[in-house]
Amino acid sequence: MQEILKAQGICKNFGALAALADVSLHLEEGEILGIIGPNGSGKTTLFNVLTGILRPNKGEILFQGKGISRSPAYKICRMGLIKTAQIVQPFAGMSVLDNVIIGGLYGQNLSLSKARHTAHEILEWVGLSAIAQAPAESITVAMRRRLELARALATGPKILLLDENMAGLTPMEIDGVLKLLRQINGRGISMIVVEHIMQAVMGICQRIVVLDYGQKIAEGVPEEVMRNRQVIEAYLGEEYA
Repeated sequence: MQEILKAQGICKNFGALAALADVSLHLEEGEILGIIGPNGSGKTTLFNVLTGILRPNKGEILFQGKGISRSPAYKICRMGLIKTAQIVQPFAGMSVLDNVIIGGLYGQNLSLSKARHTAHEILEWVGLSAIAQAPAESITVAMRRRLELARALATGPKILLLDENMAGLTPMEIDGVLKLLRQINGRGISMIVVEHIMQAVMGICQRIVVLDYGQKIAEGVPEEVMRNRQVIEAYLGEEYA
């Protein structure tokens, strides 16, 4: 496999707080990489740095071999690197369909007719075509999670960064999302997944990176990482390790 994304020595400070300290990772084409860690470990900050929402204080990010560490978020999005939001906030007064159309207009600079056609296809794919005309504010949490994913897909991504896309879902709903993510990955879209739900991480990720207090403490295949003493200490405390 060919490397599609590489982050080397990423540091991000908020005043005296080091949210990320010398974090490095890479993603291969077609891979699903998991990022886990306790609350406050820097997962969402890392996503925001990778997608240009925040600029790193130090470090380099390469996307398909091109440096993007100082690129604005909209350019990174149009290159094909996009993240979903941890707290889903669709345009509440607009329809489900129009929310996805905006993704095509903004992310791919499509014409309105092409963006509408693409949005219909994506809604069919993610299982929301039946509620395309419903106001986004009226749909369930599970449907909002799928809508957030649909909006990201409308930007034409090469890499999807999923920030707790399964939070608040039932086990049956999680199984449905995992099936959908495998289908998306099967179409050649690489992914980085941040999740607290171990069932999801273990079931879909080929590799896992573990963060704690802004530092990378482990990396490897899921079974290996779950046996790592530092990881057990970070989640459960030293006495369990």
